[in-house]
Amino acid sequence: MQDILTNLSTYGYLILFLYSLGGGMVAIIGAGLLSFEGNMNLTLSIIIAAVANFIGDMILVYMGRYNKSSVMPYFKSHKRKLALAQILFKKYGDKIIFIKKYIYGLKTLVPLVIGLTKYSLIKFTIINTLSLLNINISNLDLYLSFFEVTSGIISIQSFSF
Repeated sequence: MQDILTNLSTYGYLILFLYSLGGGMVAIIGAGLLSFEGNMNLTLSIIIAAVANFIGDMILVYMGRYNKSSVMPYFKSHKRKLALAQILFKKYGDKIIFIKKYIYGLKTLVPLVIGLTKYSLIKFTIINTLSLLNINISNLDLYLSFFEVTSGIISIQSFSF
């Protein structure tokens, strides 16, 4: 068990970065737990996850914009989700970029759809950055409340009757 914790604290930031390229919330939760145990730094974990998520979204937009022929075969099994992402994008416009990170299944399709359209990359970059800041503030609140709850449970368990 100690070897696993040593490896996670050594390679944890790299694993978090790679997993967060696709918007992985499991890695963020794991980093929060490791931060609580003292094996990782919480602030650094949040920054790494945010940067990786931003880079992942930009890669997806560029894939949609400049590699349409390579991306389109993967949409054959996801035609309904692609159509839903296009409808949501036309209906809500910029707002869908802001809230796409909260909708499971669309957080990877929306950047690809934006890449397939002629949407401004500068505008997408600005809105994506603002949504990442909002997500990370929400994650920080979640982490801090989790730390309070677990600290309370630990102090209750250590209390002897």
